[in-house]
Amino acid sequence: MMHKYKNSEAKNCLIDKHIAFIGDSRIRQLFYSFIKLINPQVKEEGNKHGNIPFEDKSASIKVDFLWYPEVNGSMRQHIKSWTEAAMAKPHIIVAGAATWSIKIHNGSNEALAQYKINITSIAPLLEKLAKSSDVYWVLQDPVYEDMLSESRKMITNEKIDAYNEAAVRILNSSSRNSKAKVKVFSVSKLIAQETIMKSSDGLHLPESSRETNAMILMNVYCNKILKPIDGSCCQPQPPLTLIQKLAFCFFTLSIIGYLIINLIHRNNYRKNKSCTDLENGEEKKPAISTPTVSTLEMLLHSFCKLGLIMTYFYLCDRANLFMKENKFYTHSSFFIPIIYILVLGVFYTENTKETKVLNREQTDEWKGWMQLVILIYHISGASTFLPVYMHIRVLVAAYLFQTGYGHFSYFWIKGDFGVYRVCQVLFRLNFLVVVLCIVMDRPYQFYYFVPLVTIWFMIIYVTLAVWPQIVQKKANGNCFWHFGLLLKLICLLICIYFLSYSQGAFEKIFSFWPLSKCFELNGNVYEWWFRWKLDRYVVFHGMLFAFIYLALQKHQVLSEGKGDPLFSNRVSNVLLFISVVCFLTYSVWASSCKNKTDCNELHPSVSVVQILAFILIRNIPGYVRSVYSSFFAWFGKISLELFICQYHIWLAADTKGILVLIPGYPVLNVMVSTFIFVCVAHEISQITNDLAQIVVPKDNPALLKRLLCIAGFFSGLLLFSAIQDQSRH
Repeated sequence: MMHKYKNSEAKNCLIDKHIAFIGDSRIRQLFYSFIKLINPQVKEEGNKHGNIPFEDKSASIKVDFLWYPEVNGSMRQHIKSWTEAAMAKPHIIVAGAATWSIKIHNGSNEALAQYKINITSIAPLLEKLAKSSDVYWVLQDPVYEDMLSESRKMITNEKIDAYNEAAVRILNSSSRNSKAKVKVFSVSKLIAQETIMKSSDGLHLPESSRETNAMILMNVYCNKILKPIDGSCCQPQPPLTLIQKLAFCFFTLSIIGYLIINLIHRNNYRKNKSCTDLENGEEKKPAISTPTVSTLEMLLHSFCKLGLIMTYFYLCDRANLFMKENKFYTHSSFFIPIIYILVLGVFYTENTKETKVLNREQTDEWKGWMQLVILIYHISGASTFLPVYMHIRVLVAAYLFQTGYGHFSYFWIKGDFGVYRVCQVLFRLNFLVVVLCIVMDRPYQFYYFVPLVTIWFMIIYVTLAVWPQIVQKKANGNCFWHFGLLLKLICLLICIYFLSYSQGAFEKIFSFWPLSKCFELNGNVYEWWFRWKLDRYVVFHGMLFAFIYLALQKHQVLSEGKGDPLFSNRVSNVLLFISVVCFLTYSVWASSCKNKTDCNELHPSVSVVQILAFILIRNIPGYVRSVYSSFFAWFGKISLELFICQYHIWLAADTKGILVLIPGYPVLNVMVSTFIFVCVAHEISQITNDLAQIVVPKDNPALLKRLLCIAGFFSGLLLFSAIQDQSRH
């Protein structure tokens, strides 16, 4: 993966540095492309066959081009002066030449022999410089022979290959005898093989290829200094933190513990196995008993599986084991998979167990197809296409809408505000993310969606749980309570409105320790404020929709029988027509967006239009409401795990790129990585469910003990995190 350096980043990396480019016209091209990364306003002026200086005084950066078109005594003398000079040597040296030697000597074998002698004499000097500087030897790019002028016809790809082969052999031979190493910059040659036919003269690369070469050179040097997430080249593997080491020890002990218990059980099973009666040859069978799995064994089994899965996570996205590649968006890479999964989803259509609006199977189906679309959006890099981005924003809003709808419905109908319910929800939402924060050394806010749904769940809980607690059972006895609930919702809306337009107040709330440890990203809570603000009203809309729907259902306004339209035929047809028009109108508006910032400002207020339109289209016709896609519903049940796991084992470099398990076969790579990714997400969902039963028991005294243990765990985590931060600084 290649990080695209901005000029501010380039200056930050190269501050107080001296860079020297020494060679022919091709090196001069690379020089100009390189300094344009520092100052885009630079123009290619001056004597083409002479030295060209460049200096950026604001960052004290000095870049020189030195005209030495042949590898000869003159070039050697200048390089030797660097090794002998008392003054500071260049921090980066980029050298290369050959085409002039081929041209001047008409491609003779004698010239090649002399080139070998000259580069052999230069190699030890370059090795000496490489001890204190970064030295790169640029291999010669191929030429497009059909476009070469008559004076350059002797420069053939066969000759260039011979010169490159000689340079590589001599430099590698020299490196074997030295600890320092001259880096052979061969990527330019590979790029030229694909793009040289676009050259204006058959010899020099087109501008886009030169820019890529310069960007790669910047990545090679600067990635190890600035450590950008999306620059996978030339970075050392990050050292294990104290918390990561402790996690590794914990998972190792869990695996060992589970294996010991498993061996003991196997040994006991063999002892109890039926044995042959030696006297009559009859087999005595012991009483059949079903082995019970102890809580400890289930706990160790879950942590054993989780430890192996987390090892895979670490190897994929923290160890330099697998390659990563940049995303490149095309319409076909996004829309063809979308069509494919929609066909699959329709193929697996089944009847629902119940025909209520937004029944369990329907919401699982809704989550499933939305999650699959979001996954395709991420892997295809479709965020660069604004109409797709705006529609994906609606899907994220729809998840939060379901959060408001689902939790409000539960509290309103059940009236269960107990600690057990709260702990179960918080554990299921946050377990995987907490483990990943520890193993992958990432802040909680990095997995922004989980903090978002967690905070909104707590807001819904507090809104409904504070005095007076208004639930359906109480409200049915007196209509006055309905107005009381609406008053609570209005107060919530006012608070949301105030916080969305008071960034200072919002940041003060979430900047208090220890909340700041959860919601800061890159040293501030701006990202958290932006994410929260982007869908600030949609959870409220979900709560309001649930209230209105349950009120209509209670008064038997809706017809939810199998195959029956939701309202009378006339009303159903009118509402269906309005819903389709609203749905399409939103899509037209989203597709006409020109500016992401302006559209994001409108999104919180208008996203509910398409969400409500979809709900009505999906539920008004009786037949449509009575069926669901089991294919989408299966993915919907593990949608949270899919969303989180994609960060590290499907995508890579924290979602900036794509994980490459099988280089050179992109389709096969996506198939294999997707299969593993889905299996892992499903397994983590099972582990979370198993651990939730153990960690969050229904018995209140046991639950209190668990909560004290969890509080101790997070206190220890905060302590170790503080020690880590201190050691880093």
